[in-house]
Amino acid sequence: MYSEKVMDHFQNPRNMGEIEDASGVGTVGNAKCGDIMRIFLDIDEDGIIRDVKFKTFGCGAAVATSSMATELVKGKSIREALQVTNKAVMEALDGLPPVKVHCSLLAEEAIHAALWDYAEKNGITIEGLEKPKSDISEHEEEIVY
Repeated sequence: MYSEKVMDHFQNPRNMGEIEDASGVGTVGNAKCGDIMRIFLDIDEDGIIRDVKFKTFGCGAAVATSSMATELVKGKSIREALQVTNKAVMEALDGLPPVKVHCSLLAEEAIHAALWDYAEKNGITIEGLEKPKSDISEHEEEIVY
């Protein structure tokens, strides 16, 4: 049912915790399943994500997608982080069962929400970044497999 990578990231999550005085914090949830994901970003003056942490309340797939998403954006530029999609998270985890694909969308939206918060705190616009959805359950039909 779950790939070895999903199980590894669930049992040994990377970058779990929070960053005090984070550059950007994004929180998203799914009202239908109850998952809540919060991503913390520490972005340096050159726009590089120095550190990233997460706190997730949810199922094993939600924890695994959070963990993988942090791995995919750590050390990357804002532009590169913006390109991390739910599909990229799923591929990096060697797939998810269809009923758990929404967890990868949570990860994508949490990254975008944290970048949105960073942009608002700094009075900047990040090209291509749209205001994030706080509840993804209304937009599950938009999931790209």
